[in-house]
Amino acid sequence: MATRIRHLLGISGGKDSAALALYLHGRHPELDVEYYTCDTGKELKETYELIDRLESVLGKPIERYHSFEEGKTAIDNPFDHFLASYGHYLPSSISRWCTKKMKLEPFEQHIGDEPTISYVGIRGDEHREGYISKRENIQTLFPFRKNIWSEDVIKLAVKERLDVLKEGLAQQLEGPALEKARSLANAPLGMTFSLKQKANSLIDYNTVAFNHAVHHVLKDTDYPVGKLDNFPLLNNAENLVIDDIYRILEETGVGIPAYYLPATYTVDIDGKEVKGTYARSRSGCFFCFYQQKIEWVWLLEQHPDLFALAKGYEKDGYTWSEESLTDLEKPERVAQIKRDHWTRSQRSSAKGCESWKDQVMQAEGQGCTSCFI
Repeated sequence: MATRIRHLLGISGGKDSAALALYLHGRHPELDVEYYTCDTGKELKETYELIDRLESVLGKPIERYHSFEEGKTAIDNPFDHFLASYGHYLPSSISRWCTKKMKLEPFEQHIGDEPTISYVGIRGDEHREGYISKRENIQTLFPFRKNIWSEDVIKLAVKERLDVLKEGLAQQLEGPALEKARSLANAPLGMTFSLKQKANSLIDYNTVAFNHAVHHVLKDTDYPVGKLDNFPLLNNAENLVIDDIYRILEETGVGIPAYYLPATYTVDIDGKEVKGTYARSRSGCFFCFYQQKIEWVWLLEQHPDLFALAKGYEKDGYTWSEESLTDLEKPERVAQIKRDHWTRSQRSSAKGCESWKDQVMQAEGQGCTSCFI
């Protein structure tokens, strides 16, 4: 009897995970993907609106994973529950207990010991890796990238089991094509040729052959993909970037989450009133500590009630960033943040980074389609 493999995709409320759900639904309906979301209780209303639209288009529910047993305490939402347990120590980039307690742990607890493939919407124009579970029964894949594999799989296939990888290449290629692939696989690693570079050379040479060869390696492991006789993403050779994400959202009718759309602000520059635009660059809690200063100003002006709630969490020396929201909301500070943002935007425009999509990428720390800033 074949082992049952679960296919899971987490919906964060952002553009990339939403587009990935739509992409897999349209391209690979043969995959029985289960959709879930981890509600922190502190999301923007636009997040919940997006999830509702997705459920309608996907034709199946997005399950809500719970991080604590509601009704057991007087606190009625996950964030406040865990904040109390952490002694009001606000999460930060060096202590991301919010992600651990409200996202990762509910996900892994829900899966249990079942072999599971987790699909993550990191784009081909992003330069980062997603969360890789340490549990052997959970394997992460990145369908938007030409390289769909996680770093641990690449290391296993291209370094630790290279001979098995070459066996897999021999099953896919022949003649000069096979000899070229073998030459790339045999190239020695060194200071000027890293493991990642070797993997990329094989992927760029023949993506589909490489994917099938990796699958051959995984057949003798506990990785869930290796337990599948056929897996459609092995034939994936696409590399989707931010424009593709917005296209998918628009073409399916789900639309772009409203908080990504630019809003206009005004600011005095050298005695002249000028206009700029700002928006939110990420999904998640409305008080996310990863927000840039201009995004806090966006929250202050677009959702003053939520800004007030975020400010209310700051006490006893605990703040969302090095600058308290009480200081940030002062008119002179808001004006300075806007001036700084407007000036950076003008420099970006001079480099050809004019679209609001480019601005989102800059806010993500990914640069834009023209440069990296």
